[in-house]
Amino acid sequence: MTRSSVDNLPLSGQRILLGVTGGIAAYKSPELVRRLREAGADVRVVVTDGGSRFITPMTLQAVSGYPVRSDLWDATAEAAMGHIELARWADRVLVAPASADIMARMAAGMASDLLTTLILATEAEVILAPAMNRVMWASPVVAENRKRLEARGMKFIGPGSGSQACGEVGEGRMAEPGEIVSALATTTTDRPLAGRRVLITAGPTIEDIDPVRYVGNRSSGRMGFALADAAARAGARVVLVAGPVSLDTPPGVERVDVRSARQMHSQVMQHVGDCDAFIGVAAVADYRPVSPSADKIKKEGRPVWNLELERNPDILADVAGLDPRPLVVGFAAETGQVEENARAKLESKGLDMIVANRVGENAGFEVEDNALVVIEPDARHDLGHGTKRMLAGKLIEHLAHRLNQGKDES
Repeated sequence: MTRSSVDNLPLSGQRILLGVTGGIAAYKSPELVRRLREAGADVRVVVTDGGSRFITPMTLQAVSGYPVRSDLWDATAEAAMGHIELARWADRVLVAPASADIMARMAAGMASDLLTTLILATEAEVILAPAMNRVMWASPVVAENRKRLEARGMKFIGPGSGSQACGEVGEGRMAEPGEIVSALATTTTDRPLAGRRVLITAGPTIEDIDPVRYVGNRSSGRMGFALADAAARAGARVVLVAGPVSLDTPPGVERVDVRSARQMHSQVMQHVGDCDAFIGVAAVADYRPVSPSADKIKKEGRPVWNLELERNPDILADVAGLDPRPLVVGFAAETGQVEENARAKLESKGLDMIVANRVGENAGFEVEDNALVVIEPDARHDLGHGTKRMLAGKLIEHLAHRLNQGKDES
């Protein structure tokens, strides 16, 4: 089954967390959400107590398509550390309207509600669209808070000048929704893989013994899905061949679901021909049962069960053996002698690069974090330890450099 959602909209695939604070300009928020979605963004909304006095969470839920969060003490959401999940989810945090109060609390580093806590916990870009009375905007303390926030890398859109709800005229109006979307599109991070095609495998493969039993390798699929997401956000056309995992398809990614190693091999070979890069992240089962049973095998009379296995096709080696071929990136999950084993795999399969990761308690399978080292025939790049999403961004940046370097030299 193939699911695709590929477009060239200015904010295509971007995950934007919109923070709505207290101010009459909050009435523009539903229109802003609509414009962001029309531009291709996936939008989720957090409303402060003040914001909910001007616009109802139900309205924002209706236009965004997601439940609106407002309470840091929501027991249901926070049981799963919901504010951390939202902070990790976002590519950008947009605060619009941004009141004088939220700017002051952010400048002070406070975490007094859900929105300020998210902003402290996120690694995403933070953008503010201020909205306040002209005298407040001109206040020295507001100006100082803006400087402090800009010094931390936060960006501002507006404010504009004109008539205000208080009856005065001057600078302090929140930028119009269309202006905000245009500014976000203009300042979008460079898409270094624009025009490129990337093929990625992710998750495990399952090799049936009988209708209820199977053998396979451990894999949550999270690293491969994070890479597919990062590549799509970098502008690539991405095909993701996924083993059986329960993960949402990243925006802008074409997904092909498979079960066995031979099915994954077949789909890879169908899609690899026009690709610029292949990233083999999947934990492909090395062996499969020689004679899987059509019926459940009974355990009675089998104190010992000798299962005969045969080798599965080597997807990574077969792609590396193509002529012409894409840039080929492998993954090596190791428990000991990590870099030595990874380099041996790089050389034996003739890869362009291999990503080594040690699996254990704090990295690798079934956890959000990982630790990666990129090994090339004549180079080594330590990407460090971090969330899989963060490391995926670093790896895609390195991959884009390799691809574009080769393009520039040709």
